[in-house]
Amino acid sequence: MRRCPQLVVLWALPWLLRAATPQRPKQPAVRRRDPGEFDRVYSGVVSLRTENIYSFNYTSQPGQVNAVRVYVNSSSDSLDYPVLVVVRQQKEVLSWQVPLLLEGLYQRSYNYQEVSRTLCPSEATNETGPLEELIFVDIASMAPLGAQYQLLVTKIKHFQLQTNVAFRFTASPSQPQYFLYKFPEDVDSVIIKVVSEMAYPCSVVSVQDIMCPVYDLDHNVEFNGVYQSMTKKAAITLQKRDFPDEQFFVVFVIKPEDYACGGSFFIQGKGNQTWNLQRTKNLKVTIVPSIKESIFVKSILLSFSIFFSFYLGCLLFVLVHYIRFQRKSINGSFGSNDGSGNMAVSHPIAASTPEGSNYGAIDESSSSPGRQMSSSDGGQPCQSDTDSSVEESDFDTLPDIESDKNIIRTKMFLCLSDLSRKDRRIISKKYKIYFWNIITIAVFYALPVIQLVITYQTVVNVTGNQDICYYNFLCAHPWGDLSAFNNIFSNLGHVLLGFLFLLIVLCRDFLHRRALEAKDIFAMEYGIPKHFGLFYAMGIALMMEGVLSACYHVCPNYSNFQFDTSFMYMIAGLCMLKLYQTRHPDINASAYAAYASFAVVLTLTVLGVGFGKNDVWFWVIFSAIHILASLALSIQIYYVGRVKIDLGIFRRAAMVLYTDCIHQCSRPLYKDRMVLLIVGNLVNLSFTLFGFIYRPRDFASYMLGIFICNLLLYLTFYIIMKLRSSEKVLPIPLFCIFATAVVWAAALYFFFQIPSSWEGTPAESREKNRECILLDFFDDHDIWHFLSATALFFSFLVLLTLDDDLDVVRRDKIPVF
Repeated sequence: MRRCPQLVVLWALPWLLRAATPQRPKQPAVRRRDPGEFDRVYSGVVSLRTENIYSFNYTSQPGQVNAVRVYVNSSSDSLDYPVLVVVRQQKEVLSWQVPLLLEGLYQRSYNYQEVSRTLCPSEATNETGPLEELIFVDIASMAPLGAQYQLLVTKIKHFQLQTNVAFRFTASPSQPQYFLYKFPEDVDSVIIKVVSEMAYPCSVVSVQDIMCPVYDLDHNVEFNGVYQSMTKKAAITLQKRDFPDEQFFVVFVIKPEDYACGGSFFIQGKGNQTWNLQRTKNLKVTIVPSIKESIFVKSILLSFSIFFSFYLGCLLFVLVHYIRFQRKSINGSFGSNDGSGNMAVSHPIAASTPEGSNYGAIDESSSSPGRQMSSSDGGQPCQSDTDSSVEESDFDTLPDIESDKNIIRTKMFLCLSDLSRKDRRIISKKYKIYFWNIITIAVFYALPVIQLVITYQTVVNVTGNQDICYYNFLCAHPWGDLSAFNNIFSNLGHVLLGFLFLLIVLCRDFLHRRALEAKDIFAMEYGIPKHFGLFYAMGIALMMEGVLSACYHVCPNYSNFQFDTSFMYMIAGLCMLKLYQTRHPDINASAYAAYASFAVVLTLTVLGVGFGKNDVWFWVIFSAIHILASLALSIQIYYVGRVKIDLGIFRRAAMVLYTDCIHQCSRPLYKDRMVLLIVGNLVNLSFTLFGFIYRPRDFASYMLGIFICNLLLYLTFYIIMKLRSSEKVLPIPLFCIFATAVVWAAALYFFFQIPSSWEGTPAESREKNRECILLDFFDDHDIWHFLSATALFFSFLVLLTLDDDLDVVRRDKIPVF
C-alpha cells in the first residue's frame, strides 16, 4: 500500500508531460480536386483550417499558343481576411487576393471582388513536340469563420492577334487583358490602333516583350515596355528590330480613377470603395502594317524636289531677266552710252516739290538725272560698307543732323530725303548688326535646346512612357531614335527657303554694291535706300524657325512649346522693323534695342507659360506692360522719333493731349499716322482684355497672335498709303502678295486641324490624332509646316520687292508714312 502513491505518480507522468509540452497547430485539411475541368465553375469555402487545390492540364501543340485565364469571385469584402489565390505553372507563380485592392490618389483605395487574370502562355515548338502543361490553383484564406469563393478556369480562344483583323473585348481594373502578336515575315513595322466609344474609364495600353510575369495591373503596368494612357484612341508604332523574338504582348489595363486621363476627381473621404465591375470598358484593337521604306524615300525625295523647284524657278527668273536686260541694252532702250561706261537716262524727273517740303531735296544744279555723282561734282566718293574707319560710335553723331533734325521732322509733309540724310556707310553698318546679332542669338539659343530635346527623346526611349510627348500617334513614323521623324523633317522648308531668301538678298546686295562702285546716281539718290542687314536677319530667322520647330517636334509638350514660337516673334518683329525702316532709314531702332525688346517678350512668354493660366497677378502686370508699351511706341511713331523715351514720356504725352484735345480742340497734324495708331491701339487693347478675361492656356500662341495682327495691320496700312500716294505695285510684288494670301489661307486651314494638343492630358490629345493625309507619311501639321514656310518666303519677297517701282523716283518725291 505504501507504493500506491508512487504508482499513481508514475501513471500520471505521461499526461503531465504532454500537458506541459506546447502543442503544434493542426495542419489544415486539404481538399484536392484532381483533375479540374476547364469552363466549369467551382464553388467552395476556405478558412484557417481549409485550403483547396485544383489542378488543370492540357496539351500544347507545336505552333499553337495556348493561354489560360483564371477567374475568382468572393462575396467577402473583408480586407483583413481576403481570399488568397496562388497559381503555379511549370516556370511561373502568379498570386493575388480577393477583394483586390487598388490604390488611387490621396491614399484612396478601391476594392474589387471579381478578379480574373491571364496566365503566362506556353508555346510548343517543332523541336519539343507536343507539351503537357500542368496548372495548380491554390485557394486559401486566414478567415477564422471561412470565406466563400467561385473559381472558373478557361482557355482563351483568341489569344493571338492577327494583322489587319479587328478584335473586340472588355476589360476592367480587376480584369486586365493581354494578347500576343507575332510579326509576319514581310512586315517590319506595325501600328497598334486601339479605339473605344467611351472616353472613360481611363485605360493604359502597354506593349511588353515576351517574358513572364506580365505586368498587367495599375500599379505595375509601367514597369516594362512601352505604354500610353487612353480615353478613346491610342496608337503605338513598333518595329520588328526592337523585338528579338519578333513578337510581343499587348496589355490593356483599366485605371481605378480617371484623373490621369483628364476626368473629374471628387474626394469622398479616404474609405475603401467597392466598385466591382462598374468600370468596364469595351475596346477594339487592330494591328496594321506601317509604311514601307520605299514610302520613306519617296516622301523625302518629293519634299526636296518641291523646295528645290523654288531654287530652279528663281534661277530661271534671273536668267530670263538677264537676257531681257541684255537685249534692251543692245537695242538702246535705256538710253545712250556717254562713252565712259555711264548710261544716260532719257526720262528726267520733274524737280517740283510741295511747298515747305523741299528741305534736304536734291539740288539739280549740282547733279542731274543724266549724270553720275563724282567727287568733282560735290558728291562724296563712294566707299565700301566694310570701311574700317566706320565705327559704331559714329552713329547719330553728325553735327548737322543733330542741329536741324527737329526742323526737318516737324514738317507737315515729310519726304524720304528728309529721313535719309545720314552717311549711307554708317546706316548700312548699323543694320548689319541685326544680322550678326541674330546669328549669335541663334547659336546660343539653339545649342541648349538641341541638348534638351535629345534628353527628352532619350527619356522616352528608355522609360517607354509615351505620355511625355504629344505626338500625332496615328501618323508618327519613327526613324532611328526619333519617334516622329515626319514632324521633324517637314520643317525642311523653313531651312531651304530661308537659305534661298538669303541668296536672293545676297544677289541684290551684290548688284547694289556694283552700282554704288560705278557711282550710279539711281543707286545713290533715287528710290528707297538699300540696306540689307534686316533682310539677312529675316533669312536667318526663317532658317532658325525651322531648326527650333524641328527641335520642338522631337518631343512636343507644354514645357518646350516656346522653342517653336520664339523665332516667330523675331520674324514678326523684324518684318515690322523692315517696313518702318523702308521710309524711316535714319530713325529706325538699333539692333540692340530691338533684340532687347525681343528678350523682354520671350521673358514674358516664359512667365505666361508658367503662370498665365491661374495667376491673376501675372495678367495684371502683363496687361499694364502691354498697354504702356503700345502707347509709348505710338508716341514714338507719331512724332517720328523726336520724343525721347524715358520715364517722363507719359507726362509729356498727357500735356500734349490736354493742350491739343481738351484745352483747345485741334486736328491731328499727321492724320494718316493718327488713324493707324488709333486702330492699332484698339486692336492691342482688345487683345489685352481678351487675355485678362479668358486667360488662354496657350500663352505662347496668344503672344504670337498679338505680333501677327500688328504686322498685318501695319502691312495693310503701308500698302493702302502706297496706293494713295499714286505709287504702283509692280507685277512681281503683286504676284508675291497674291501668292502670300493664297498660301497663308491654305496654311491656316491645316493649322487649325490640330491633330494633337498639349493643352489637355496626353490621353485627351490622342483623341484628336488623325491619319496621315499626304503620301501616307505627312499629317495636317506637316502640311502646315510646308505651307507656312512657303508663305513666309513669299511674305519676305513682298517686303523685298514692294517698292521696286520707286527705283527711278527721286527721294524728295517719295512720301513718308
